[in-house]
Amino acid sequence: MNYLAHLYLAAPDPEAMLGALLGDFVFGSAGLAAYSPVEQREILVHRRIDRYTDDHPQVVQARSLFEPGLRRYAGIVLDVYFDHLLARDWAHHTDEPLEAFTARFYRHLLAQRSRLPARLQAIAPRIAAHDWLGSYRRRESVDLAVSRIATRLSRNGERLVACLHGLRRHEADIAAGFEAFFPQLQAYVPLARAAVAEAVPQD
Repeated sequence: MNYLAHLYLAAPDPEAMLGALLGDFVFGSAGLAAYSPVEQREILVHRRIDRYTDDHPQVVQARSLFEPGLRRYAGIVLDVYFDHLLARDWAHHTDEPLEAFTARFYRHLLAQRSRLPARLQAIAPRIAAHDWLGSYRRRESVDLAVSRIATRLSRNGERLVACLHGLRRHEADIAAGFEAFFPQLQAYVPLARAAVAEAVPQD
């Protein structure tokens, strides 16, 4: 799952939402101590969500639709596309408008900027100013986000971009798979949160 889905699954608490985002910027266990117990918990939940997603039969099936040489990169494209599907059908998932949801999180993100990892510090103003999260409702934002991610890869960025052709070819099947998968993920998240809560003492 990508940024928007992780935030949605951690909402409505902004502290938990920030922890969910930090899961893409904090690695291993050494850096966890820099964050609050709630943030630590959500970083660990983020990792479980990613594992659950990668191993889910619907997601495995979606990756298999891509050419063999591209499947290791297809997961990145699927994460971004799933955010698009979530944003596109946002009203089906929550009564809070997407604009209100993102604005509330952007305020918290920017207020906490000084204590964020360096890479997130650097991009946080752009995330908010260019409404990265809300932009996912537009289909063209998928291609833009994937192209942006490709520039950060140390090599084979062109293979990631090539996955966009497979996404176009199989978009209907992938979208249908997401509709089956996402409710199961939502049901899994409270179990994942409960499983990690004991390992992270709460205030």
